[in-house]
Amino acid sequence: MLENYLPILVFIGIGILFGIGPILAGAILAPHKPNNEKLSPYECGFEAFEDARSTFDVRYYLVAILFILFDLEIAFMFPWAVVLDQLGWYGLISMSVFLGILVIGFIYEWKKGALEWE
Repeated sequence: MLENYLPILVFIGIGILFGIGPILAGAILAPHKPNNEKLSPYECGFEAFEDARSTFDVRYYLVAILFILFDLEIAFMFPWAVVLDQLGWYGLISMSVFLGILVIGFIYEWKKGALEWE
């Protein structure tokens, strides 16, 4: 029974070697000659003017969520389009309701000004 787990353990071992091996090889074999220029933070050739952990505007996240939403809409439409002739009127009405709900949400976001970028 335990011999069935041997290939799994071999794959885990190989995975660990492939993950940790290059890191260890780089730490051991790479030259280590730090100076002030190499240790300084790099941001487009000039000194950083803000903290890297500054907060983003909420609208950025809203646009990202809307992009994901409409991207998923297209992901649902491709398989639907492939089998549309098999689904018949039921498939057409179902997708129309789905798209209608998304369009209503899009119009609501548009009217609220969520897509306006200042």
